[in-house]
Amino acid sequence: MCCKMHYRSMNFAKSAICYQSRHLCADSNFQRGFLKRCFALPTLSRYKVVNSSTEENMNGYNRKSPQKRRYDMPQYAASPKKKLCKERVPQPKNTVAMLNELRQGLIYKLESQTGPVHAPLFTISVEVDGQKYMGQGRSKKVARIEAAATALRSFIQFKDGAVLSPLKPAGNLDFTSDEHLENGIENVSNAKLVELVMLMLPENKSNLTSLEQPTLRPQVFCMSHNASKSAISVDGQKKVPDKGPVMLLYELFNDVNFECMNIDGAQNNCRFKMTVTINDKKFDGTGPSKKLAKNAAAKAALASLCNISYSPMMAPQKNAPLPIDDKSSSMELPQIHADTIGRLVLEKFMEVIKGQEAYSRRKVLAGIVMTDNMNFCEAKVISVSTGTKCVSGEHMSVNGAVLNDSHAEIVSRRCLLKYLYAQLDLQCNQATAYQSIFVRNTDGQYPYKLKSGVHFHLYINTAPCGDARIFSPHENDTGVDKHPNRKARGQLRTKIESGEGTIPVKSSDGIQTWDGVLQGQRLLTMSCSDKIARWNIVGIQGSLLSSIIEPVYLHSIVLGSLLHPEHMYRAVCGRIEKSIQGLPPPYHLNKPRLALVTSAEPRNQAKAPNFGINWTIGDTELEVVNSLTGRTIGGQVSRITKQAFFDKYGFLMKNLPGMPNRKVIKDYGETKADVKDYQTAKQELFSAFKREDLGSWLKKPIEQDQFGNVE
Repeated sequence: MCCKMHYRSMNFAKSAICYQSRHLCADSNFQRGFLKRCFALPTLSRYKVVNSSTEENMNGYNRKSPQKRRYDMPQYAASPKKKLCKERVPQPKNTVAMLNELRQGLIYKLESQTGPVHAPLFTISVEVDGQKYMGQGRSKKVARIEAAATALRSFIQFKDGAVLSPLKPAGNLDFTSDEHLENGIENVSNAKLVELVMLMLPENKSNLTSLEQPTLRPQVFCMSHNASKSAISVDGQKKVPDKGPVMLLYELFNDVNFECMNIDGAQNNCRFKMTVTINDKKFDGTGPSKKLAKNAAAKAALASLCNISYSPMMAPQKNAPLPIDDKSSSMELPQIHADTIGRLVLEKFMEVIKGQEAYSRRKVLAGIVMTDNMNFCEAKVISVSTGTKCVSGEHMSVNGAVLNDSHAEIVSRRCLLKYLYAQLDLQCNQATAYQSIFVRNTDGQYPYKLKSGVHFHLYINTAPCGDARIFSPHENDTGVDKHPNRKARGQLRTKIESGEGTIPVKSSDGIQTWDGVLQGQRLLTMSCSDKIARWNIVGIQGSLLSSIIEPVYLHSIVLGSLLHPEHMYRAVCGRIEKSIQGLPPPYHLNKPRLALVTSAEPRNQAKAPNFGINWTIGDTELEVVNSLTGRTIGGQVSRITKQAFFDKYGFLMKNLPGMPNRKVIKDYGETKADVKDYQTAKQELFSAFKREDLGSWLKKPIEQDQFGNVE
């Protein structure tokens, strides 16, 4: 009877324990031993029983493990207090970080990978001051650290002459070992090497005794002012880095912080702005996504700090666009200069459009920036313009009172003409002559010339219409032209009145008549690509000013999108470089530098407006022109028409020192024809296009130029 009661009490205790632990114990032998232990414990409900033989856990799988007890906290029990952590000690820098502090912009390259798949041996090199240093390791990270350590050892030597020699990896590497390689008594660990380099810094040098103080070669501390030497190059020629800009930026600098500043635009066409901060310097990038904006900011930082460019001009091309007369020079404008030009034009546009935001809508934006001795810190924005349309044939003017071509880059060039006339006006007064960008030319056939070091840079937010744009559908298309010999390449093209797009010209004389246009024939205007090619032969000063000043050429062309190196180079100068000949000096084939800004502009799918704006330095307000009529929105004559320039030219001929005192008695067309050298250069350009079988240049009806001065 006692045995039965005892057994019942044991069963009761067993059921209570199993209920609380949510486990059922099937092994009777285990139960006896378990209960014997449990009755000796003060509290039973806190212990969980785990069967070692056939127990099935909560996840539904069986496991076999040694008998063990687990402490199970009750649901109502408070969570245990966390132990107070000791103050975190900053981790010492590794050799890669130390080397990057001493030499910015270093690139680590994987030289080889040997050994079996389960135990590879990587060899990585780094080039410092023209010297290549190698490192090996069981991972790329370890090999990179060893390569940096080898480079650091070459910088350090003790006063007694002992040199820290580079590590020599063992032939048979034990990949299971956690020990570092030893290389003799003179070698020190990487941690000790970093410690020595840290002590060499000026603020820590006093901590070293005279016996143990190492010396560093002087060139180690040449960092920021020699940053341009750290650009990636192969055989002396730059190339686009293999790694992405963000990854490369993190490898080259320790303190990199990206931040999304703001978002502009509508929901379906928004623009993100990212700012990266490196060593207290900020660099901005914009894009249609945060990723592209981040890449743009990283590219801007690499271009400024390390002279590393991701420009399409750096990509290897089958037909390398290098000037014939100077094989050592590149067609690429430095990326930091291109970004500055684009930023200045965009900022000026936002400034002048204030108060007239209704006219801020645009598809193409252009501007011209002037620099003195390539000093971009004091660069001036000369002109800003927008527009994509041409005048309708019914609005042609016989007195030069309308703008025929309102494309943004063409309008910006006309604004530059206005600026050049104003600068020559300063020469009319001896008190203001020193402020002019022109000086008297005492040893040439032209009375005036530009001051030495003055350069003009054209910015367009997209490739100019015509040959430069039609074969460049994507701004990231940097590949080689697969069909360079097709007849469509390089063809002269024309814009259609009141519309967008271009069509090839016919291989004929290309004569347009006044009555033909008035009777419904479409008025055709040469494409912007063709006009820029013309500027690179005859200059941007125009025919009238060519009788006063030497030819003025563009130093660079910066695009906001759609830059394909081969197409752009061919369009602006390459298609006639082999056939142009007989140019009267100082006329020559100009080859402007080309570049793409890091923050490329997105494709604008909105319909182009029928108006355009123009602004020139010195103007108090912008001018809005109806592109279809060629007049301002108020119906007045624009300030950059043929008529306005012909009046300014007549004033200069009367008042400019060094010019014959004579009155302009011929009409506009005849006066231009009298500038012989300019006309010779222009005719040679047209002949070069014909010799290359690229078509004939189309001219406007001659009646447009048969007007005289307005007295």
